[in-house]
Amino acid sequence: MHHHRPLLTLATAMFAIGTDSFVIAGILPDAAQALHVPLTTASWLLTAYALTYALLGPVMATLTTHWPRRTLFLTGFTLFTTGNLLTAYTPHFGIALTARALAGLGGAMITPAAVAAATALAPPQRRGRAIATVMTGLSAATALGSPLGTAIASLTDDWRTTLLFVTTLGLLAAAGTALYLPTLPTPPAIPLRTRLTPLTDHRTGLTLLTTLLAYTGLYTVYSFIGPALDRATHDNGTTLAALLLAWGLAATAGTLTSGPLTDRYGSRRVINTAITLAAINFALLPWTSAHLPTTLAALLIWGLCGWGLLTPQTHRLITTRPTDAPLLTGLASTAVYTGVAAAPLAGQAALTWHGPHWLGPLGATLLILSLGTAEAAHTTIHRRTESAPR
Repeated sequence: MHHHRPLLTLATAMFAIGTDSFVIAGILPDAAQALHVPLTTASWLLTAYALTYALLGPVMATLTTHWPRRTLFLTGFTLFTTGNLLTAYTPHFGIALTARALAGLGGAMITPAAVAAATALAPPQRRGRAIATVMTGLSAATALGSPLGTAIASLTDDWRTTLLFVTTLGLLAAAGTALYLPTLPTPPAIPLRTRLTPLTDHRTGLTLLTTLLAYTGLYTVYSFIGPALDRATHDNGTTLAALLLAWGLAATAGTLTSGPLTDRYGSRRVINTAITLAAINFALLPWTSAHLPTTLAALLIWGLCGWGLLTPQTHRLITTRPTDAPLLTGLASTAVYTGVAAAPLAGQAALTWHGPHWLGPLGATLLILSLGTAEAAHTTIHRRTESAPR
């Protein structure tokens, strides 16, 4: 029982960090207006957080190896909450951008440490479950954090309230860490070069490239979700929040069902089906997003397929190099968030050319490319397995 409180605290931390990466998309038009910048410029607020979070995760894990765990968590939470408060209350776009990166740095310090702490807290036979509990915080953030944040902004008529909500989550997780986290042994030092070694293996590299392309495609539309769905929502924030909640619940269902499906049918079939369905769905978005019922259907398919891709992709990664599992899960997360960071940049180009309703086909193109790399990864893995000494 004594493991439950620290694990729940760590899950709350992951919920706060996950919410922060997705929440800005729902309030982007309001943030752009308040900071006196065009929508395309404001989308850098998404990139600043996601890119810092993605790229500095492995770096911070290396640099902070010898820090006591509690010090590490509390430093991370301090940066995270400071970044969010600064974003909410600065009138200057440049400062807001730096503040988003600061919050991302806090997140980059906490995530690898939270997964490692979950592993250390649980006995060996319950480790998988402990890691899953902590990581559920991230997927719950997709399901609940983003719609909650959008709804809060809509109800209070102030986008800054959303950032205060995320700050409060961060403070709760920090308090929980200070109160409940037992003294944990510092993990063994792993040099950065070792952390990045799996990238030189073609099987791993192609699998991670698939994740990167797929999530850039999936988040191209999400980054500008308000304008992309404005015909269905009639610019009503509460309707958008309800649609995001449906998307998030479908994402959670996708996460939960993809594990058993991967065990039953193998990762290749689940990966290819999820990417293909998502690509078709996105190609049709210029037409489906014009009406509320078809928009809802499109979001349900998107949530199921988009988040149903993560488990079989992680499974494929770990089965190629089982001994590198902890490093690979870190790299998988880096690939997802680099995609999330790159998506607004890809979306900016499409917005300039064709407007927000045509973001879907751009996402579909990136998804089709990811299907190509997924098949290349499968072929490379298959070839390596056949030529392996028996």
